[in-house]
Amino acid sequence: MLLKEEREQIVKYGKIMIDRKLTVGTFGNISVYNRDLDLFAITPSGFDYYNTNPEDCVVLKPDGTIVEGERKPSSEVDMHRIFYQRKDNINAVVHTHSVYATTLACLGWSVPQLHYLVAYSGSEVPYIPYVQFGTYELAEACYDAMGDNRACILGNHGLLATGKNLPYAMDVAEQIEFCCQLLYNCRAAGKEPILLTDEEMAVVRSGFGDYRKS
Repeated sequence: MLLKEEREQIVKYGKIMIDRKLTVGTFGNISVYNRDLDLFAITPSGFDYYNTNPEDCVVLKPDGTIVEGERKPSSEVDMHRIFYQRKDNINAVVHTHSVYATTLACLGWSVPQLHYLVAYSGSEVPYIPYVQFGTYELAEACYDAMGDNRACILGNHGLLATGKNLPYAMDVAEQIEFCCQLLYNCRAAGKEPILLTDEEMAVVRSGFGDYRKS
């Protein structure tokens, strides 16, 4: 079985995504890229995460060609493969429908530098207006908006998080969900949050060092 380790990891983290309430039902998706083999594995479309086995995950080339797997790959496969084609430091992508990130997605809010954990994404978490799910147009919009950041909010949809590996990409998704909750709570209290300066955030990003960059 090709990418056995990556497929097993996807199954493991799919359950984690459900347990941590980062999505509901069969929604959201996860992929892992093996740069040496130039192949990636992705969750199958419409499968319960607790009923997904490694062999259910689909292996593809970054150009979208299916190499192994009997299932239909996630409908958001383009939103994953575009990063593997164009970013040499991205080896995992996690797409969630977590409550606060999706709330911000429905409000049209990006996440500014209100907490140092925003540095998990970079300088911010940008927002993109709604683009039809499952389209290459959405993949392009995500890629363009994200820039050098590691996450972005998809209008009326959810959150996209990326990373050097799957544990890190999942951590990005979880920490940015926390920051989304903070922003919502501040504004629900009738106040705008006090933002960190660019200089303060630069120190945080530098402090993360190789942990974030490798």
